[in-house]
Amino acid sequence: LPSSMASVKTNGKRLCVIGAGPSGTAQLRSFKTLQDQGVAIPQIVCFEKQAELGGLWNYNWRTGLNAKGEPVHGSMYRYLWSNGPKEALEFADYGFEEHFGHAIPSYPPREVLFDYIKGRVEKAGVRPWIRFNSTVRRVTYSEETKLFTVVVETNGPSEISETFDHVVVASGHFSTPFVPSFPGFEKFEGRIMHAHDFRDAVEFRGKDVLIIGSSYSAEDISSQLYKYGVNHVTLCYRSAPMPFSWPDNFDVRPLITHVNKDTCYFKDGTSKRMDAIILCTGYIHHFPFMEDKLKLKTQNRLVPAMLHKGILFKDNHNLMYLGMQDQWFTFNMFDIQAWYARDVVMGRITLSPVQDLENEYNALRAKEDSLEGDEASIRFQAEYMQDLQTQIDYPYFDIEGCVKLFLEWKHNKHTDIMDFRNHAHRSLKTGTMAPIHHTPWLHALDDSMACYLNKVEGPIDPNLLKANEYIKILSQKLADSGIAVPSEPDMPLSNTVMPGAADLTSTSHSARRADYEGSTRIEVAPM
Repeated sequence: LPSSMASVKTNGKRLCVIGAGPSGTAQLRSFKTLQDQGVAIPQIVCFEKQAELGGLWNYNWRTGLNAKGEPVHGSMYRYLWSNGPKEALEFADYGFEEHFGHAIPSYPPREVLFDYIKGRVEKAGVRPWIRFNSTVRRVTYSEETKLFTVVVETNGPSEISETFDHVVVASGHFSTPFVPSFPGFEKFEGRIMHAHDFRDAVEFRGKDVLIIGSSYSAEDISSQLYKYGVNHVTLCYRSAPMPFSWPDNFDVRPLITHVNKDTCYFKDGTSKRMDAIILCTGYIHHFPFMEDKLKLKTQNRLVPAMLHKGILFKDNHNLMYLGMQDQWFTFNMFDIQAWYARDVVMGRITLSPVQDLENEYNALRAKEDSLEGDEASIRFQAEYMQDLQTQIDYPYFDIEGCVKLFLEWKHNKHTDIMDFRNHAHRSLKTGTMAPIHHTPWLHALDDSMACYLNKVEGPIDPNLLKANEYIKILSQKLADSGIAVPSEPDMPLSNTVMPGAADLTSTSHSARRADYEGSTRIEVAPM
């Protein structure tokens, strides 16, 4: 029993959470809110296979196998910045301003988001509920005892076995890659990898790279390659190309048919020599530790198969899966699901008869199949969240405001895929407009939290901070470089070092190949 729960009033039940990423820690946080109210809660144990919490946000340089010989869980790579506005994933009970002490720009790098996730866990005091370096090997269920048996391997070769009344699977579905094969791959004279094993765009500096796929991984890795000096990117797709205007050293082609040595051939009859092929072909829902009768088997859909309410395993509602949907919403959706799962466990929600739940599931699947366009999909997932939110006591989260934020974000991406991260958005929690980052994204080659949050050394005239002229000066510097600036009249700019003229004007493809250690910065002179 976690030491932090030893003196806590419990209700005699035991609950297992598998995974300590955003979904798993959301589940812990949900029960902690009841514990803080003096409510008797189950004894909770969270098993995490990694040495730290955070799930995919916990970067690991390893690919293939980890130190234990297990498949590496993480798909995170260096230099990743959020590909959506942080305002769309802000926790309703723990904002960015609370964590960092001030507003920060809208598109933070991985390390910043990782720190934010950990901050809420530390504030809630649920870290002791997590057993790290604990790999779940098997989960079975007994119809006789109505208990789950969870077998776990820790640091040593021995296994431990524990029983639970409820199990929550929160291990995610972005860790087991879907890896297609094409004729000639076995003799390709270059590098072939899946996005799961991509770690560093610098590896491909000066090279010609083929990206297979047309979703988020393809979009972001292509942008990373451009930022860090790739020579040429070819994007190929199976059903439809990504709807963006790409830089001059990109081209878009239909799917490849085969490979011969270093040359890739495409369905339109064209061909091109490549140094590397990156498969951005998605992931599969894979739960090898689950007994077959408990195993979720679904494609990546807004309404995943086999789950009532998108959470409850159809054949056994004491088993729950969090975050298994195709996702527009993320952290706050995981929270709402976790609060709903908690209230089912606690008996605070009375579920409809199974047949009614099944009818609802079938109706939602049919509606999903009829959706056309991204906005319809976003609103469909928003309606799902609203349905859950009305039944729980999760702090208010402006779902409709988040929908509008997503639409604004998509508009910015379609306007300029390399520029959307330079925009600022308003917090749905506090109403604060985010500042503009001190360096445009294409030139922000250092993704460390220290650099991202770096403040100007020395005082700034307070009158300048108040003056519209100060904002106009900084905005004009960006506008002169072709970088869009939101027109909000009260939009602040970070109290940070502003990019020098060399940074702002060196937009040529070749200029970005220079190592960022040699880049220059100047301070904005007072008026």
